[in-house]
Amino acid sequence: LFATDFFEIKAVKEIEPALKKQLIISTVLMTIGIAIVSWIALPSSFTIFNFGVQKVVKNWQLFLCVAVGLWAGLIIGFVTEYFTSNAYSPVQDVADSCRTGAATNVIFGLALGYKSVIIPIFAIAVSIYVSFSFAAMYGIAVAALGMLSTIATGLAIDAYGPISDNAGGIAEMAGMSHRIRERTDALDAAGNTTAAIGKGFAIGSAALVSLALFGAFVSRAAISTVDVLTPKVFIGLIVGAMLPYWFSAMTMKSVGSA
Repeated sequence: LFATDFFEIKAVKEIEPALKKQLIISTVLMTIGIAIVSWIALPSSFTIFNFGVQKVVKNWQLFLCVAVGLWAGLIIGFVTEYFTSNAYSPVQDVADSCRTGAATNVIFGLALGYKSVIIPIFAIAVSIYVSFSFAAMYGIAVAALGMLSTIATGLAIDAYGPISDNAGGIAEMAGMSHRIRERTDALDAAGNTTAAIGKGFAIGSAALVSLALFGAFVSRAAISTVDVLTPKVFIGLIVGAMLPYWFSAMTMKSVGSA
């Protein structure tokens, strides 16, 4: 809310940077706010239980867990935006690969999509390692909460493009002047380039939340070890890894049929 009035947009080229700066300012303000709340509301140290073992956690350690998740989410969002925006080289290279045909374009785009996960995976890995070192599984859950603390701004930026597109459609159906359509097209283009930021936040936080949920399940069920070599566990792993491909295939097929 406070980050919405920091910038005045005077030209079309200033729209996209303003949206990204708004997310950065939201992250900085949220970090400062979490630091103040951690210092005021939390005791200097407290005890948590990690799989039956007591662990003493200090308030500054819990703050760092939230902060590392918060900034990891920002990194993931910007990396996702870098690989999906037409203002940067990855998308431009994909467009250039169309010169040699559709097959090379599909191969190049798929390879670029695989490459785009490298930095987000490292960001998630660092946040998991740091938060687990400070506060065990509770720290991972708090890091996921930190990553989701600016999701309102991320989703607002994500919805910016469709809202502008719908406004342009209404303006065109209402027979308004061509200048209004040009302005809504500019807003829609800027919104589309930053739309992937919200997806990055959602995917990164889902990884942390799933790990924390798995830890809570293991702790509640009093399972000491999870043996991957056990047939039932291995079956669950491969079936679970298969399900996203299954549902993605059905979704893509339905879209193609439509």
